[in-house]
Formats: sequence, C-alpha cells, structure tokens
Amino acid sequence: MTRTVPIGDARQMPLWRRPRSLLFLMAAAMPIAFATWSALLNNFVIEVAQFDGHDIGWLHTVREIPGFLAIGVIAIIIFVREQVLALVSLALLGVATAFTAHFPSMAGILTITMLSSIGFHYYETVNQSLQLQWIDRARAPQTLGWLLAAGSGATLVCYGLIVLLWEPLGLTYKIVYMLSGGLTAAIAVFAMIAYPQFEAPNLQLKKMILRRRYWLYYLLQFMAGARRQIFVVFAGFMMVERFGFQVHEVTALFLINLVANMIFAPLMGGAVGRFGERRTLIFEYAGLMIVFLAYGGIYMFGWGVVLAATLYVVDHMLFALALALKTYFQKIADPGDIAPTAAVAFTINHIAAVFLPALLGYLWLVSPGAVFVLAAGMAGISLLLATLIPRHPAPGHETILSRPAPAPAE
Repeated sequence: MTRTVPIGDARQMPLWRRPRSLLFLMAAAMPIAFATWSALLNNFVIEVAQFDGHDIGWLHTVREIPGFLAIGVIAIIIFVREQVLALVSLALLGVATAFTAHFPSMAGILTITMLSSIGFHYYETVNQSLQLQWIDRARAPQTLGWLLAAGSGATLVCYGLIVLLWEPLGLTYKIVYMLSGGLTAAIAVFAMIAYPQFEAPNLQLKKMILRRRYWLYYLLQFMAGARRQIFVVFAGFMMVERFGFQVHEVTALFLINLVANMIFAPLMGGAVGRFGERRTLIFEYAGLMIVFLAYGGIYMFGWGVVLAATLYVVDHMLFALALALKTYFQKIADPGDIAPTAAVAFTINHIAAVFLPALLGYLWLVSPGAVFVLAAGMAGISLLLATLIPRHPAPGHETILSRPAPAPAE
C-alpha cells in the first residue's frame, strides 16, 4: 500500500476500491474473529478450563487493559498511518483468535486474550477515527447503520455454520477458532495489498488532547464503557451458567441478534438522522434501564429462560443505538481532533472496564441479581447525561449548558 489517494479523488476509482468499500470490508472482517470468539467463549472456559464467575471476571479485566491503553494509538500514528495500523491490528486479532483454543489453561487463555485484545482495541480505535473522517456528516448516521448491518451479515454466515455443523461434524473449539481467526487475518492481508492509502482532507493532530468543551462526550463514553461491560461479561455467562445453554444454543441466540441487527441497524441509523442524538440516546438508556432491571428479576424472582433470551436480544439491539454517540461527537468536533479524541475516548470508555469485571465477579458469587441492578443504575445516570445534549449539537453548542457564541461585530 504505497500509493496515496485523496478522498475526493477516490470517487473516480472502481466501487470496490473506494474508502467506503474498505470500511465495509473491515466491518465484515472484524466480527468474523471477535464475534465467533465471544460466542464460544463462555462454553469454552466453563467446559475446558472450568472457569467460575470470579475467573471470567478476571479474564475480561485482562481483555480490557489494551482498551484502557488505547491512548497509545496517538504515539503510534506519528510513525504509522491510521489505515495501516487498522489493518495490522485486524490481522493480529485474527491470528490471536486462531490460536485461542491451543492454550486451555488460565495463564494461556489470559495471554492469548491479551494479544487478541490489543488487535481488537487498536483496530476499533483507529476504525472509529477513519469512519468519522471518511464519511460525510450528512450521511454518517445511515452509513454507520449499514456498517453495523454488514458486520452482522458476515457474522450471521459464521454463526449459521456453527449452529448447523457443530454437532453433525463434531466440530471442536480448535477448528472453529482457527477457521474464523484465519479468515479475518487473510482479509486484513488482502486489504493491505488491494487498497491504496486514502488521504483525509483534514490533517489530524498527533498528540493527546482533552478539551473542556467535550466533557459531556467524555462522561457518556465512561458510562457506556462501564455499563456495556456488565452486558458483555455477565449476560452471556448467565445463559450458560444458570440455564445450561450449549454451544449451538448460545450461537443460535447470537444468530437472532444478528438478524435483528441486519434489519434494524440501518433503521436505527435513519432514526438518529431524523430524531437527533438527544432523543435517540434517551430512548436507548431508558430501554436499557428496563432491560437490566428485568435481568435482575430473573435471579430475584426466578423468571424463566424465554424472558432471559428475549431480554438478551433486546439488550443487544439497544446497544446498536450507540452510533448516535459517534455522530454527536462528529458534529461538535474540530475536524483535526477526530483521531486523537477517538484514542482518548476509547481509553475513557475502558477505565471502568479494567477493574469492574473483576470486582463484579466477586459480587456475582454473592448476588448475580445485584450486578444487573447496578447496571440499571448506570443506565439511569447515562439517561440524565443524555438530556444535556442539544437538539442540534455543533461546535460552541456542545451541551444545553453551553453559552451561545457572541454575535459578530457589525
């Protein structure tokens, strides 16, 4: 990838070699490895490594350390282009995922998880920056929705194969991890060779920045990271530990999520464009409060597996509305702030992720329902913060508390 092409000139290239096509290719490649890893993880660590709630909490704490250190991306992009870093990180995610099942001990799983996590979090950090630089603001909500749908569609194929072939072919964790991780790595290598370097119109600052006017975005990122960890770590673990879901049953639940995302993610992107980030995020956080409280009720009142599975799907769908947080920042940001702020925001998003899973792993052993009640409280705080977003956010009007800019002198 030595040729550099300005974004404006890329419109003259074949459709499959344009920047948006590369974004869609990466959006499909990443979940092939990561989502497959997630789908098999709970069964793998329980059946092979005999993990309990405490162990799974520590696993996810280790997994989130590279997310907390995502601010290091700022130092790397001084020497490496963002597009190159994204694809190298994607390849690392694929290779590490491929070897996950080769180390079925606590130490082995933690080590390979750390490597795959470095790939995942550095890819996600740079990918978010590239999306906001390469996609026009007017089309950002809809395009981000379609990118979510593309990732869901690619993963749907993988999950469908797991559900259909796991038992008939006697698939093993090693086989599935090798195939999914290897495919992600192969796509990353192809993209390195097939695409030129795309040059965004605005030069990005290559130093850490913390701007006071972005404070609400920072807080929303922090709460989103803390809240999401509870879902990622414990919602799926609950389905295996409490209800005894097998690999193909967990994957079938993921399949339902994927179909729902393929259908509703573009519609959610359109809803953000129509109703604005404020209303969309308020709706998301109110819905998450209800879902997490219902999760707690499953343990406190013995509600059944059908409700648990339904909540899992609804929960996953609501998280798709988080694209509104991206477009909110795109509207308030200086164009040169996107790359460094993406790294800072990713680190802020993972502050709680470093310690929360391990701490809540201990609480899980005492009261699983209390874990989800705590998540509902976090969603409530996010809801209150979302009410501070203006109907039409813009630089100088980042929150409803922002002072209007002085009128220009006559």
